[in-house]
Amino acid sequence: MGLIGTYWGGRPAESWTDLRALESDPDFKPILDRLPRDPETLKRLQEKYEQALEEWRQKAILKDPGNKGEAMGWASPEFDDSDWTTMEVPRPWERISPEMNIDGAVWFRKVVVLPNEWAGKDLLLSLGPIDDYDTTYFNGEKIGATGAETPNSWTVPRQYRIPGRLVKAGANLIAVRIFDQWGDGGFAGRPNQMRLELADGTGKPILLFGEWKFKVEFARHASKVPRQPQPPINNWTPTVLFNAMVAPLVPYAIRGVIWYQGESNVGRAYQYRKLFPALINSWRKAWGYEFPFLFVQLANYLERKPEPTESAWAELREAQLLTLKTVPKTGMAVAIDIGEANDIHPRNKQDVGKRLALAALAIAYGQKIVYSGPIYRSMRVEGNKIRIFFDHVGSGLVAKGEKLTGFAIAGEDREFVWANAKIEGNTVVVWSEKVPKPVAVRYGWADNPDCNLYNKEGLPASPFRTDNWLGVTVKNR
Repeated sequence: MGLIGTYWGGRPAESWTDLRALESDPDFKPILDRLPRDPETLKRLQEKYEQALEEWRQKAILKDPGNKGEAMGWASPEFDDSDWTTMEVPRPWERISPEMNIDGAVWFRKVVVLPNEWAGKDLLLSLGPIDDYDTTYFNGEKIGATGAETPNSWTVPRQYRIPGRLVKAGANLIAVRIFDQWGDGGFAGRPNQMRLELADGTGKPILLFGEWKFKVEFARHASKVPRQPQPPINNWTPTVLFNAMVAPLVPYAIRGVIWYQGESNVGRAYQYRKLFPALINSWRKAWGYEFPFLFVQLANYLERKPEPTESAWAELREAQLLTLKTVPKTGMAVAIDIGEANDIHPRNKQDVGKRLALAALAIAYGQKIVYSGPIYRSMRVEGNKIRIFFDHVGSGLVAKGEKLTGFAIAGEDREFVWANAKIEGNTVVVWSEKVPKPVAVRYGWADNPDCNLYNKEGLPASPFRTDNWLGVTVKNR
């Protein structure tokens, strides 16, 4: 099996869509208005951008006021660092806490115990890439530094030679002052890049990843940094990623596409109802055939709300569900049960992959398998209750838990309340004593819903609503 990866995180669908597809529908005019096409306009915008970028650099790129930690003895083995904090490295220091979302100078210290046979011998110290600059010491003496003279210094693995006269048996101290101008800071490589070894290549290296002590010398919090200006043509610009990262792949024959995107269009979810099909059709037109297009419905995310509410995230999931129903040869992996409230990138990639694989086996390869969880088909009012009918029930419907959750019901006043729900055969009956004359049901309709309807094959039901009332993103273009 061959895979071609083309991806750029956090970008809107219009960046991945062909110009002709965007020009074919007047509803996309607000998108095209963001695309500068007149040469004179583009020149003027470019000049304005370059001026703004220079002004940003003057404010945002931090300058090093000088190494004060060395004067305070922070490189010395005799210095008492018992009140310093510890950090697991390699990792950007911004990841450990909001307080460490900083630019500036941070010192790191680690004691390594060396065997007797290493005493007096030259060593090689490897630390991997460091973001941005460093000054490195061994037993109090500077052994190397990498600064602004090194292009793209944050990508350059550090390796410094330690003279044998500094090396002793037993405890030895490595100290590193890291200066970060902007963005991420810290040890930026892989764990196995951090090691200490004999310079002649004999013996077994000592790995240095893991706990180091650290202390901030001086800092500026990232919230104080102004936002970087973007060029008039950038990876948010409509059509740019299609032209640069999709069109060049057209000569390759492909069996199908798997797609995970939508977060950057949440605020314009109603527009996504048309935009996402336009993207799919523009890709198929470029290749000249109707290949399967499989996508992931957005996972649950953000704080869970105690009461039924409107949700732009739910509206984007609905736009994806509508695409599934209206565009042929598409498949959708539901991920409403495997997201995380505080991480827009869910860690559970395995279940997403398995669900996409089931869709591929069925849609691309014609296998007769259950490949989707329950999908809303229709509803019927039965007195003070509403009965919901589904496609893709598989071997039957089940609730993961003691009772069904995630259902809300409303009357003509359009005020939703949490509902009771029970499975009857291949349907779900929904009701609430607070709504004697129900007209609409919603399921999983929230940023981060608590919902638990599955089929017996273990595939979750897609969130849905039975109404077509105007949502919160209708006016956004």
